[in-house]
Amino acid sequence: MALRKNLLLTVVTILSLFAFTALAFAQQQPAPLKVMPLTGSVYWASGGAGSNTGFVVGRNGVVVIDAKMTVDSAKEFLVAIAKVTPKPVTHVILTHSDADHVNGLAGFPAGLTIVATDKCKEEMEESANGPNPRMAAPKDYMPTQLVTKSKNITFDGVHLRLLHFAPAHTSGDLIVYLPDQKIVFTGDIVALQTPYPIIHLEKHGSSEGWITTMKGILALNIDTVVPGHGDVQMGKEVLQKRLADTEERRAKIQELVQQGKSLDEIKAVLGEPTAPAQGGGLRFPTFTEVVYQELTKKS
Repeated sequence: MALRKNLLLTVVTILSLFAFTALAFAQQQPAPLKVMPLTGSVYWASGGAGSNTGFVVGRNGVVVIDAKMTVDSAKEFLVAIAKVTPKPVTHVILTHSDADHVNGLAGFPAGLTIVATDKCKEEMEESANGPNPRMAAPKDYMPTQLVTKSKNITFDGVHLRLLHFAPAHTSGDLIVYLPDQKIVFTGDIVALQTPYPIIHLEKHGSSEGWITTMKGILALNIDTVVPGHGDVQMGKEVLQKRLADTEERRAKIQELVQQGKSLDEIKAVLGEPTAPAQGGGLRFPTFTEVVYQELTKKS
């Protein structure tokens, strides 16, 4: 009973950390939103509040990939799309449930087809009962078309492969692959603001699943990678290095755990700070902390 109580307390604490961290990000002054062409009718956008986004112009409408974090930023994104094409947005594909990817949906027109994994929808629904209701996903914009496994699909003449390999960043990650253009939108499977992956254990993400997912991405015929955060990457080199570095770091952590070392001892061996940075800033758990918790959790 005590173990279950402690586990519940840990989960609540982590959920609070992520909610307040996301809120802190939302309150920062974002970079100006900028839309850039990739190839053909495919575009990506950086800046504004929230993650990178993308869109594809179809025969009669526009397919958007991720929705920004705030209503204002989503509306700014829609204005930018309207400067590219007069066609309406008809579909939004969500790569996962994090607020910086989905909460901007409230700024989109009603009646859209919103595509996501079933687990992503579950996590969006559960966010209403989270520790910070201000960060809940918009209840009137829940996914309407669910993906439970990888599938080929066509929206308005836009050919896509929607890929779910394993729980990774979250339990409901969805990779958006355009095979004709050799472009992949990874969501936060690739988030370049940190040297190692960000894994949300409270959303049943997995470091092993992240490795499986990255191997799946690297098996695709791709020239262009649009990460959830960071600049577009041409080719696979950055992803290959990130996978190799992550596998090596995870294997080392596992070796040290098997030796009975504590988290602080492991951090010391790896040359990481053993305490959070001073200054009161909120932060995500590090990859080392996540893997240590995965490998030492009690069943």
